[in-house]
Amino acid sequence: MDTPTIIIITVVVFGIIGILIIASMYNSLVTLRNRFKNAFAQIDVQLKRRYDLIPNLVEMAKGYLKHERETLESVTQARNVAAGAASAAAANPSSATAMQDLMGAEAELGGALSRLLVTVEAYPDLKANQNMMSLQEELASTENKVAFSRQAFNDAVMGYNTKRETFPTNLIAGMFNFAAATLFEIKRAEEREAVKVSFTD
Repeated sequence: MDTPTIIIITVVVFGIIGILIIASMYNSLVTLRNRFKNAFAQIDVQLKRRYDLIPNLVEMAKGYLKHERETLESVTQARNVAAGAASAAAANPSSATAMQDLMGAEAELGGALSRLLVTVEAYPDLKANQNMMSLQEELASTENKVAFSRQAFNDAVMGYNTKRETFPTNLIAGMFNFAAATLFEIKRAEEREAVKVSFTD
């Protein structure tokens, strides 16, 4: 073999190896992005379950809390805003704006639910109602599932963001517009507390 042929073969081999490396990095980014999108879908399932429970909770409380109309309305409104924000985030979990909107809406909903449940404490008959206790158990269970799903999502986002920021994958991420994903986290200390749903003394 002459020298030009060896050079051509060498260039072709290195070119193929380079393409395979780039394809591997690209595919790993796609896999990790799909993983965090799937993890958000699990959060979305639990949030929808919670949003479905809230109208039942409000309806059950209405009969007892006739003088607490503002509290009931604030829960309903916060639930509707949060459901809308969750739908927007589910459509594009990699959107930082959608995630920020969802986190804000969830914080508002958590505050409204807490106020409602504190109000319920003042009504012993409602507190002891079997249906209300059942709703409380379902809500508590759902809150736990939301927390676990959020942790899985944040772990998946962390893996994706780490991969896209690490050299040389960051070059591929930049070329193919793999944007950073946003963690689903709660920023203020008072928001970090789980919604209190206990109706027992």
